[in-house]
Amino acid sequence: MNLEFILVGCIAYLAGFVQGLSGFGSALVAMPLLLQFLPAKVATPFCILIGLVITSFLSLNLKNHLDWKKIGPIFIGCLPGILLGTYILKTVEDLIIKKLLGLILIFYSTYKLFIVARPKKLNPFWGVIAGFLTGTIGAAFSAGGPPTIIYTSLTNWQKDEIKATLSGFFFLTGLLIATAHLFMGITTTKVVKLFGIGVIPVIVGTYTGNKIYKKLSHTNYLRIIYLLLFLMGLLLIMPSL
Repeated sequence: MNLEFILVGCIAYLAGFVQGLSGFGSALVAMPLLLQFLPAKVATPFCILIGLVITSFLSLNLKNHLDWKKIGPIFIGCLPGILLGTYILKTVEDLIIKKLLGLILIFYSTYKLFIVARPKKLNPFWGVIAGFLTGTIGAAFSAGGPPTIIYTSLTNWQKDEIKATLSGFFFLTGLLIATAHLFMGITTTKVVKLFGIGVIPVIVGTYTGNKIYKKLSHTNYLRIIYLLLFLMGLLLIMPSL
């Protein structure tokens, strides 16, 4: 079997496992690895497609905790962001995308490792801002999670509410971004072929991660994930230092 196909399958499994475990993070884990041997214009739409598989699974699993009043402001904000992000993906060089992704990973992982914010009731306006940033970053290089994840982590919602909101929102935005990529010609035959390779591993990974999440310490696993994301961010920006 082609080495590229083997790597794609392994990365898809890992991406599914991480998001099945934590409720987010598939693209943040997959993109730095995929960018080592695939151009961003292939890796990004691929991550969007496997993300749809993951979020479909998790949304169904948490359907009783979905609240569209929570998802609404974030979703509204993401719409103009998706248009801007798709334009950026079509026009910006891969190296710049790698640098930006690396900085996002470092910022986000550092925030989650060292800053403990007190939950509070936030104005929905901040959800719109988080949604816009998520749409822009997600459409540009499939790593839009941090703005929305930070927003939800600052609220006074329960864990299941946060995970359900993230899963439902990421499913909707992923669907829109995938549609935008298709109409812009970004989702090519190669992307579809790689998705065919990765779809079974990502389902297995998501199922496995979700099963372990129910039995083991969520907090300890998240700390490990944040450390790995920090190291991956450094790997992406080091060539430019």
